[in-house]
Amino acid sequence: MGRGKIVIERIDNSTSRQVTFSKRRKGLLKKSKELAILCDAEVGVIIFSSTSKLYEYSSSSMKSVIERYNKAKQEQHPLNSDSELKFWRQEAEITRQQLQDMHESYRQLMGHKLSGLSIEDLQSLEEQLETSLRGVRMKKEHILANEIQELSHKGTIIQQENMELCEKVTLMRQENMELYKKLYSNGMMNEISNNNSLMPNGFSTSEEPQELVHLRLSNPERQRNQATTLGAATTLGRL
Repeated sequence: MGRGKIVIERIDNSTSRQVTFSKRRKGLLKKSKELAILCDAEVGVIIFSSTSKLYEYSSSSMKSVIERYNKAKQEQHPLNSDSELKFWRQEAEITRQQLQDMHESYRQLMGHKLSGLSIEDLQSLEEQLETSLRGVRMKKEHILANEIQELSHKGTIIQQENMELCEKVTLMRQENMELYKKLYSNGMMNEISNNNSLMPNGFSTSEEPQELVHLRLSNPERQRNQATTLGAATTLGRL
């Protein structure tokens, strides 16, 4: 039994509509690629979803395809000033409508203007928010993982630098100890040599010749007689 004929009309159920869009979009892009390869044709496909998400395929550059399309369109239907003005007005109106739809979708994603939505629309909006939330969380986890890895690498470098500095400090301490030992040993030798060169009461023990000190002792009786004679002479002089 063959498949029944599908009525071509808008699917009311948002979940079914999204599934159908995903399947047919993939099929359309696949057929476009096959057409470009098999028939050596220049193909360009542009698709905007109901949520204004862009999907595209081009056998070459999309810009060159659009330029070629515009050129061919102008050659087939040359526009005069009035028709060109009408065309651009229509384009401006379409762009304005798309912008309004995008603002409306944005307000709904932010939780506003939800009173007129059905259960299916709310479920579709919830699915979109959950998908966006998962994407945000994945992006956040990826950034945090990169920052943690970078901080870990910096920590390893700092630890290595710290170990090198500790080794330098240890070497400097060893050098300081060796210098201190040398200075201490030289100071002790000088102090011992200075102490050995002096005897108690300040007498020198060096072998250099010293001048002899001649001590002469006086007679106490003779000193008294000299003092008496000197006193008598003084008295006579006063008289």
